[in-house]
Amino acid sequence: MAFGAVRTAGTEMIGPVACIWSVGDLALHCRPPPKRTKTMGHSLAAQVARLEQCRHQYGPESAAYVEKILDAFTNAHFREPETLIRFHDALLFLRAFPQSATVVKRTESLLASISQQVLRLRESGAEMDVFEPEAVSGIAGTSIEESFTYEVARWLWQHYPAQLHADWDEEEQRSRLGATLPRFVPLLEDDALVEADTPILSWLSAAAGGEAHDFDWLMRQFESLPLTFAQKSELYDSLGLFVRWDLEDTPATRTFGRFPASEIFCHDAALIRRNEVSLSKEFSAPPLPMKKLAAKEGLRVLDLVRAALTVRGRELYGTTRADANSVYQCDVGRGVTIYLWGLPPDRRLPLRAYHCGLTVKNGLPINYIEGISLFEWMEVGFNTFYAYRDGETAWIYAKALKLLHQLAGVSCFSVYPYQLGKDNEEALQSGAFWFYRKLGFRPGRPDLLALTLEEEKKIIARPGYRVPVRTLSKLAEHHVFYDLDSAAVGRWDTFSTRSIGLAVQQHMAAKFHGDVKQMRAAISADMATTLGATLHDWNPQELAAFENISLVLALVPDISQWSVAEKQLALEAIRAKAAPEESRYLRVLQNHARLRDAFLQLSSEHVKA
Repeated sequence: MAFGAVRTAGTEMIGPVACIWSVGDLALHCRPPPKRTKTMGHSLAAQVARLEQCRHQYGPESAAYVEKILDAFTNAHFREPETLIRFHDALLFLRAFPQSATVVKRTESLLASISQQVLRLRESGAEMDVFEPEAVSGIAGTSIEESFTYEVARWLWQHYPAQLHADWDEEEQRSRLGATLPRFVPLLEDDALVEADTPILSWLSAAAGGEAHDFDWLMRQFESLPLTFAQKSELYDSLGLFVRWDLEDTPATRTFGRFPASEIFCHDAALIRRNEVSLSKEFSAPPLPMKKLAAKEGLRVLDLVRAALTVRGRELYGTTRADANSVYQCDVGRGVTIYLWGLPPDRRLPLRAYHCGLTVKNGLPINYIEGISLFEWMEVGFNTFYAYRDGETAWIYAKALKLLHQLAGVSCFSVYPYQLGKDNEEALQSGAFWFYRKLGFRPGRPDLLALTLEEEKKIIARPGYRVPVRTLSKLAEHHVFYDLDSAAVGRWDTFSTRSIGLAVQQHMAAKFHGDVKQMRAAISADMATTLGATLHDWNPQELAAFENISLVLALVPDISQWSVAEKQLALEAIRAKAAPEESRYLRVLQNHARLRDAFLQLSSEHVKA
């Protein structure tokens, strides 16, 4: 396999030690570099444990040590699936964060044999269910089984048709199949509508020309339906169909999934730790170089993104419905490339703007990003894939926030409670709250801020003190925030678009007897008059945005008293909701102080009510 040019980090070791850090740690642990050894022990599991420790071995002599560890696996045969999974993920980490070019080549060579290792395990009768959990799915030679949405199933069918098979549950799906398949299977109603034991799958197999072709045949029938895409999606999704994807050695697997990388960055010193990252310095630094990709190139990137998420059992709104015309690429250094993109105008959220992203390290996808925004506020989701959670997460996170700020102009970042540990045991145990707190985030609730300050005093006063899980659970009850504008701290602490949405529902029930069509028509007409809008030259997406946002504006009691300039700016913002890039919408909103205050007030009033 050919690789690009190789370069190494320019930083130095901190003293004569190699340093270890992970997200949940509150302290830095250091130890001397490993000594060379001639043997690695007799247990393959013990050898894998040594390989896993190589994720923390950087600095003088580390490359040679890691290369020697890797060499010992040249003819290894795994008898336990769990050990093979650990081996696979340790290789992926070292491929993404290599100590040398030789480490890159040897990890690639060992990864190339993974599917054969999986095959041997399957033939030996080993338990293969351990390859199915989301944390480890996507390994070459395995399969994944999911109830994909129509959009994902259709994308898979277009790209990997030979590897897809329907996994029917005839008893469970009989009634749903009986209601849907008559569109494609002539005379099926004569059996399905009156018989309790209709062999639905026999009818389907006969129509498809054999059981092996049933999924391909079904997708072709859906393609030919005279329905809108949304209607096809609703019909397909109602089936609850599970699809098995046999991954084999396809480039979609976690094992072989690679993005373009012009060069490989090798680490000859300790990885960047969280306490070396400053968000304030990052935001005050010069802008990062962003390049907008041509639509064709953007589509290629998005196909790689969809594969990377799907093999991991993830489906995001922003990956399934991504806009190839709005893909940006930024090479932030140290072998890291961040891609960001938005949604096409006809797939956008009614009120908030949506951006999505993926981080690639030396060609390997290592985490995804979501940013959902209104005015200058953005709620950020950031998820690093399991295999890479020991690798410069804080530094990459800082770069991602910087890029989102550049792209969308947002200045207040919030993190959803789930990311902190609410209903998320893994985040609680890892101390995710402290990851954000150490970067400068603050709790949005006064009582939780006070609790945080108390715990920080204990940490300083009592060496070795660990915050109890019950306290971490309490701290995860509400959003945390990072504000770039010191004059606006606290502005968005209690805001919720859900509160505004519920207020609209109450208005519909009270004024329009729950009739959504009547409400939309009446409010749109009234708001067009109030704002002085001439809508005859607006396109369908702009009109949809006007109709949606008008539902909120109708709740603003003094909107008729706004100045002409304020009304015109509101119309400009509404129209920008359907602009080629949704960042335009946010930047117009950020200039409308009165509209911002109205949204904040509406949310606050509903929460109090």
